[in-house]
Amino acid sequence: MTYVSQSFWHDAVNKATTDLFTFGYKHIIKPNFVFNHRPDEAHDQMIAFCSAVRHMPPLLWAERTMLDYTDPILETQVMGVDFSNPFGLSAGLDKNCEMPVLLDNAGFGFETVGSTTARPCPGNAKPWFHRLPEYDSMMVHVGLANIGSDKVIERAEKAWTQARQMQVSVSIARTNDALCGDLDEGIEDYCISMRRAAGRTAMVEVNVSCPNTHVGEPFTSSPEALDRLFTALDKIDRPQPTLVKMPLNKPWPEFKELLDVLAEHNVQGVSLANLQKDRTGLEIPRDWEGGLSGGPCAVASTELVRNVYRDYGDRFAIAGIGGVFTPEQAYAKIRAGASLVMFISSLMYRGPQQITVLKRGLAELLRRDGFEHVADAVGVDA
Repeated sequence: MTYVSQSFWHDAVNKATTDLFTFGYKHIIKPNFVFNHRPDEAHDQMIAFCSAVRHMPPLLWAERTMLDYTDPILETQVMGVDFSNPFGLSAGLDKNCEMPVLLDNAGFGFETVGSTTARPCPGNAKPWFHRLPEYDSMMVHVGLANIGSDKVIERAEKAWTQARQMQVSVSIARTNDALCGDLDEGIEDYCISMRRAAGRTAMVEVNVSCPNTHVGEPFTSSPEALDRLFTALDKIDRPQPTLVKMPLNKPWPEFKELLDVLAEHNVQGVSLANLQKDRTGLEIPRDWEGGLSGGPCAVASTELVRNVYRDYGDRFAIAGIGGVFTPEQAYAKIRAGASLVMFISSLMYRGPQQITVLKRGLAELLRRDGFEHVADAVGVDA
């Protein structure tokens, strides 16, 4: 394999086109084609664009040639899975698995599709999104809208098997609809999706922390409830590693009790963390429902990564999520203990070339500090 970083001319073209994309997105595309539409409309238009472009080989070639920055220093293995780089799209954007082809050609290391549920789910009443550009954030209140895990996982399997280099994970959650019942019903909902996902993706993420459902987060309300869920999930044979997407706003002693439960089950990693619920110090209309993405998550999520790595670094791999807009912010999460780094908001606010900006910048930071591989930097500040 010839790496972009090792080819003078390809590296120069990649850097120049990335800078051009950054300028164009900021000054032309974002104000005239994205932010001039309501967030819900812009989201739907983006998904439609991705669905169309995946059938246009010349555009995919151009995207791959101009944006896919490759560098051996970024390659890593986590939970037995090989990644071309540690950056992935977090669950929550591509709920129905319609973006993998574009993300693969842009150079993402992995994508987590979903979250998806056992039954098709309409989600909450719209609007689902509100922009908060002053905080580099989106208010998110989707409520797990998706077409159902049977269809989403089938798409994810196809995307994974056909990908050039990107790994594909699927996030499963409990259906958010009027049929929700007691804990037993919720457990079976997860089990249905886990049975469907077994062996069909590189990883599977169990989302127990969606803050936008009418039943709340019952499986993180007590260690006993979480133990019941994973006792059931443990009975489902699955070859791929399992991560658990955790809440951001639990006090550490309560959070640690939940991790102690997960440590006794077939769980290899944790995704840290879901949306920020604390609006303290932020000027946000009271009638805007949902959790905060992006900037308001940055400091708290990195500190949570650090705490988990310090006490459970030998037990769980960590995927750090929240407020990753610069290579320095990604590097901080890695040095705090994250082996993988996920983002969504910076893609929306900065543009599709953001994956290249993050990879190139991280490679430079790693070399500056004398690391030979990204894995060598994991947890050095913990």
